[in-house]
Amino acid sequence: MYVYASFDYSAFLELAITDLEKRGIAREHILAVPLDKRVEERMVLDTIHRADGMSLFDGAMVLGAICMELGVIYGFVLEWGPVIWGLIGLLSGAIIGFLLDYFYGRIFGHKKTKSARNRVKAGECNNTEVILTVCCDNSQYEMVEKVLWDNMAFGVGKLDRLRNTIGNGAVSDGKEAI
Repeated sequence: MYVYASFDYSAFLELAITDLEKRGIAREHILAVPLDKRVEERMVLDTIHRADGMSLFDGAMVLGAICMELGVIYGFVLEWGPVIWGLIGLLSGAIIGFLLDYFYGRIFGHKKTKSARNRVKAGECNNTEVILTVCCDNSQYEMVEKVLWDNMAFGVGKLDRLRNTIGNGAVSDGKEAI
């Protein structure tokens, strides 16, 4: 049976591995895989499939709508009329709003990212997750699960069909038989 658990890379992970070894799980049956965090630049456009929660067009649309409204209102007394001044207000407000969002994100967004990176390098803050895999017998499952939960695992799961289906030859192309 395989038991999977997700941990932060911390002392609790080390304590869980040590505790499992003390309780009879061989070192060869424990596998810890750290997950890399992807660091990428902020995207200008969000898509249906991917959104980072930081849209650059929110401020542009709000400021564009406000400036368009003011352009239409004051366009009745200005020379070119409300339609032209509304369009001018819309474009100028959208451009100003986009630039404000962009530069605000560049200034304050990178400071937070740099400080988090510096804390990781200094060892103060490490946000890497680790997947721990333990191969054990069915009789040891409850003990392994208790050890993992006691050491602050985010989640614990088990897979007991894989060994049986592979041993019987029921698996092909890396897919598990149901």
